[in-house]
Amino acid sequence: MGQIGIYVRVSTEDQSVERQLEATTEYADSRLDAGVDELEIYRDKSTGTDTERSGYQSMMADLEELETVVVKSISRISRSIRDLDRTAERFEEADTELRIIDEGLELKPGDEDPYQTALFQLLGVFAELEAAMIRMRTREGIAARQANDDYHHGRAPLGFEKADGRLIEGKNYDHVVTVLEMVAKDEMSKRQAARELDTTRSTIGSALEERPGLYGL
Repeated sequence: MGQIGIYVRVSTEDQSVERQLEATTEYADSRLDAGVDELEIYRDKSTGTDTERSGYQSMMADLEELETVVVKSISRISRSIRDLDRTAERFEEADTELRIIDEGLELKPGDEDPYQTALFQLLGVFAELEAAMIRMRTREGIAARQANDDYHHGRAPLGFEKADGRLIEGKNYDHVVTVLEMVAKDEMSKRQAARELDTTRSTIGSALEERPGLYGL
């Protein structure tokens, strides 16, 4: 078997790629029988929604040398349907297989399975739409809270700061959103979240129950 590529990406500097690395390398071992010496790891930390990332670009430059690339989910390799289509075309041209774990997709060069192709494109549309909706809900939530006089007095909500009486995202906003999403999905307890964000469980509860719109939840 040829070299196996592993691509992982997180959206903020505060997040860790370890969970994705564990899932992708385990998949490569169990499904592709690939040893550690056969794996080439590419990683990115980016808040953008495009594919102009150093790890991604390195992987694409090496694509013809790779037999298969494994990613955790379709949103890790692209969050734009335009970029997703371009990525799929380049994999086809390089004769490289793409395996996407969460969605169970195996895109093989020359495979004309219309179901796989349609599902791949559809999931890309959903990933891009979801990202746009989260951004929109966050903006709307912030606007609604700014209109509330409560926010012009007292402390700013978790993950936010105040500037001239207006609510703005704090430096750790992305980290806060990630932690709250994990709590909402039962991947982390409120106690663990409070410890991670150096706050109280009641603050975590308030953020989730009273102000989810602020975090795109």
